[in-house]
Amino acid sequence: KRSITIQGHRTSYSLEDAFQNELQQIADRENIPLARLITRIDRERSPGTNLSSALRIHVLEDVKLRCPEKNG
Repeated sequence: KRSITIQGHRTSYSLEDAFQNELQQIADRENIPLARLITRIDRERSPGTNLSSALRIHVLEDVKLRCPEKNG
């Protein structure tokens, strides 16, 4: 579990190291802090989707965009 503050509220999420590393790489490529990326993903996630799942989905979508051969 990892803890983060989103819009003034403390929350936690659970990600495997591989997903956490990819998430950090996305933040690095966008030149933003990891917390800002997570806040954006949290704000854009579908109702009923927990934060950990939303983070994994974001990583998956990013990989699919960067590696089109992974789409099929």
